[in-house]
Amino acid sequence: MDKILPNIHSPADLRGLSIAQLNQLAGEIRERIIGVVSRQGGHLASNLGIVELTIALHRVFDFKHDRLLWDVGHQAYVHKILTGRNDRFDSIRKTGGLSGFPNIDESEYDLFNVGHAGTAVPTAVGMARGASALGGNQRVVAVVGDASIFNGVSFEGLNQAGTLKRQLLVILNDNSMGIAPTQGGMAEYLAKFRVSPLYEELKRRVKKYLPQVPLVGKATLGALDHIKEGFKATLSPHQIFEQLGFVYVGPTDGHDVEHLIELIDGVKDVGHPVLLHVHTEKGRGADFATAEPTKFHSPKPFKMEGCRVEIQSGGRSYTAAFADAAIQLAKEDPRVHALTAAMPDGTGLSKFQQVFPDRYLDGGIAESSTVDIAAGMCKAGVRPVVAIYSTFLQRAFDQVFQEVVLQNLPVMFALDRAGLVGGDGPVHHGFLDIAYLRAMPNMVLMAPGDGDEILECLRLGIKLNVPSVQRYPRDTVPESIHGGKPVPEFVVGKSAVLREGFDLTILAYGSTCRPALDAADMLVTEGIEARVVNARFAKPIDQEMVAIALERGGPVITVEEHSIIAGFGSAVLETARELGLDASRISILGMPPDAFVPHGARSKQLADCRLDAAGIAAAAREALGRPASVAMPTHSYSDTESMQSTV
Repeated sequence: MDKILPNIHSPADLRGLSIAQLNQLAGEIRERIIGVVSRQGGHLASNLGIVELTIALHRVFDFKHDRLLWDVGHQAYVHKILTGRNDRFDSIRKTGGLSGFPNIDESEYDLFNVGHAGTAVPTAVGMARGASALGGNQRVVAVVGDASIFNGVSFEGLNQAGTLKRQLLVILNDNSMGIAPTQGGMAEYLAKFRVSPLYEELKRRVKKYLPQVPLVGKATLGALDHIKEGFKATLSPHQIFEQLGFVYVGPTDGHDVEHLIELIDGVKDVGHPVLLHVHTEKGRGADFATAEPTKFHSPKPFKMEGCRVEIQSGGRSYTAAFADAAIQLAKEDPRVHALTAAMPDGTGLSKFQQVFPDRYLDGGIAESSTVDIAAGMCKAGVRPVVAIYSTFLQRAFDQVFQEVVLQNLPVMFALDRAGLVGGDGPVHHGFLDIAYLRAMPNMVLMAPGDGDEILECLRLGIKLNVPSVQRYPRDTVPESIHGGKPVPEFVVGKSAVLREGFDLTILAYGSTCRPALDAADMLVTEGIEARVVNARFAKPIDQEMVAIALERGGPVITVEEHSIIAGFGSAVLETARELGLDASRISILGMPPDAFVPHGARSKQLADCRLDAAGIAAAAREALGRPASVAMPTHSYSDTESMQSTV
């Protein structure tokens, strides 16, 4: 049997295929995705579940003219393959290759760079309103999946969508899962409709209700009439979505491509918002992914040997170290509870849940309300530890301020994926948390220098009577920065000297401690002695650390996995000014201003930002006026001062 996928160069190539050929194509696409992800990692289960739906959408619509918006952009692999990028699909998430998310620089079919939940419906409403305002006739489709419908922004968008007097199709890709099993009352509500009445009930209600909607004619009714009797679907004025102003259709089988095409074609021109509820299976076509969809949501590379699938091990991660530390802390203090927002595996808290199921909460894909829940628990006397990716805490900025900081509640935040995240790229880099959290009154910001320091951070946070944060990267824990000695206790605003030296001082924050020490080892072979300090705190900054560094003479280099704007280095500069010290010898190493670090290998990203040992050593040579082996410039005090004035 001849392969079909090699001949698909654009969605137009789908329109000449029979249903049997489309089903064959679906199988080939699944093989393609499994093959690539097994070699280099990526988002697997969610993309395997959306193959037929994506084929049907591109078969019915012409998205060169019409508009397709993806929520939780990690489910767009099939879309990329069908829109002329199959020949480059092997490069996905690699340096210089395709992004793992929709990317406006890659294709006219990608309308937004998107990797956070809840965005598709409101941006679709905006595009629909914009098209109408300009006299355009573009159809607008939003695909909402992996439980992102439960995000508050999605509901705000649905509320606005109901006021539209034009076409808008929202497709709810309901796979019973987010990244982990879906949480909350709305999940239970949707589950009831997966066992809803069959075709005859659909037919009766559709014929009664659809004629009331403008621009729906016999073609639509005829298309729905031909849905087979086993098609589980209902149209009911009692649905919550209809109360928001939608015509609700579904749920329907998301893997029956013929029925999907028939149904989507039937509702594509309804002059009123329609919500199509599609039930899919996460991991479809790979038994191992279907059996463990959370494990295979975004796996590392893996090997398949018969029925056995082995995911590549990368050593003990900071995430695992945090999970063990949180469990230890909970054993020491019965007040400790742990919360996350739909990321139990990603944050390591699934392990905590197994030990303390009654002291664990998954707030679902809703960071804002998860933070507010933590604030309420804290007010009641609990000591919550809230584990959220750095990039996702941005979604709860106001809740951190209003419900935690303004009340001065001692909630502790554990920010995973702080800094550079590798293949996920700009949508997931955590490079803003120090900047916006440092401005919040009474907030304590700390970072462990290695895996062993995470527990000490947690122990300090639970003792405090103010909000606190610790941040750590998506990486394996390095060799101990303490040389096997016991970890010194964390004391608020106090740093720890890791290595003495008299030529220059390196002030390292968090994950940069190990490469700073390695850089010092490289420099000593050149006769350069570098003093390395584990800063531990970005707020309050250790004033004595800054004073000693500047009074000793020689250059001072600050190093952080964060934007150089308003981060740890900026805090050092501000402290030097407050102390009346000459800060002209301070240079800041960090992520670049006014630029996004592209996706690729984390090691390459660190090297490009000069945050690996070689980059730090090169910056030290340049600061000392020695020959530099790395050409990228450091950011001097004058550069940073001018940038600070614009923040």
